Amino acid sequence: MSKMDVEKIRQDFPILQKSNLIYFDNACVTLKPRQVIEALNRYYNDFPSCAGRSSHRLGRMVDEEVDKAREVAARFFNAKAKEMIFTRNTTEAINLLAHTLPLKAGDRVLTTDKEHNSNLVPWLIAASTRGVKHETVMSNPDGTFNLDNFRAKMDKSTKLVSMVYTSNLDGVTNPAREIIKIAHDHGAHVLLDAAQTAPHRPIDVRALDVDFLACSGHKMLGPSGTGILYGKAALLENLPHYIAGGGTVIDSTYESFKPEKVPERFEAGLQDYAGIIGLGAALQYLSKLGLQNVEKHESDLNRTMTEGISNIKGLSIIGSADSSLRGGIVSFNLNGIDSHEVAMLLDRNANIAIRSGAHCVHSWFNAHGMKGSARASLYIYNTREECNIFLEQLKKIAALVK
Repeated sequence: MSKMDVEKIRQDFPILQKSNLIYFDNACVTLKPRQVIEALNRYYNDFPSCAGRSSHRLGRMVDEEVDKAREVAARFFNAKAKEMIFTRNTTEAINLLAHTLPLKAGDRVLTTDKEHNSNLVPWLIAASTRGVKHETVMSNPDGTFNLDNFRAKMDKSTKLVSMVYTSNLDGVTNPAREIIKIAHDHGAHVLLDAAQTAPHRPIDVRALDVDFLACSGHKMLGPSGTGILYGKAALLENLPHYIAGGGTVIDSTYESFKPEKVPERFEAGLQDYAGIIGLGAALQYLSKLGLQNVEKHESDLNRTMTEGISNIKGLSIIGSADSSLRGGIVSFNLNGIDSHEVAMLLDRNANIAIRSGAHCVHSWFNAHGMKGSARASLYIYNTREECNIFLEQLKKIAALVK
């Protein structure tokens, strides 16, 4: 598809067909198209069985559909199928690595100053329990990445650079290729939190040469409770179990066990087969749209929002004033009114759904002496008309606090 037909896309989303909802909370969770819902229902209606352990027809169908979803995920990121581990979300993927990477006392992990708690707290725990050193790379004042600060932090003790690819706070995308090159030159591995990147722009893990990458299905049209951890095959092979049990071993005795191959080694117990199959459907849907088209659509809408917001007195944007640097996110505060109240007024007055609060980036807000922000985040089914309605409602709210 050379250009997205937004009105046609909107017809695929049942909730948009039965309500006047304006949904700008996509950085938290996206709406689900009927193709994903149908994939979920197909599992429960046609082959609600167990994969991997069943020789009957229904079990084989589950195996086939899960394998197809893994292949779809691999193509989506230009990876190998065995490098794609299904998880519950980005949080579980990062925790898997935090518990299995061979980090020892004195080894250093670098993160940025805008990490989601999912990519901060696991490393703080590693620091407090295993003696791993955790340090923060500070961004530029406008939220863009500071490569000089990063280079200054790198040394031989740095074993892992675990950084957000695109920030859910301000939408800024970090220069992953440069970060990875610098890290590799110093012998460090790189983990990218791509929860806010994978749904919105193309990612080629081979071209990036990234070691690990994590993302969540629920942020890219997929079911909740689904996610992906990508890892280079050679690195994954050397990692021990995270959660051990059914499905993660080939054989066992009373004294020992033989671990499963990758990726099954990391997919313990009965999996969310319906969710995995639904995630595969979501990735197929996005692939047909073309991630370049998704990225351009969001950027165009963000420009409209940013231009309109600049005319609202007392309203300030978090991050760069240049909308092209903020993807599909507009995070802002309105003087004299709490972000939660802004969100409630938009919901009550115009059925507009946005996010408010600290967005799980409490560390950044605490460091800046702020309670939080209101955040509008855009996606494939949003329109310019919706942006204009949003701006008109913001003007009305701003007028209340003059």
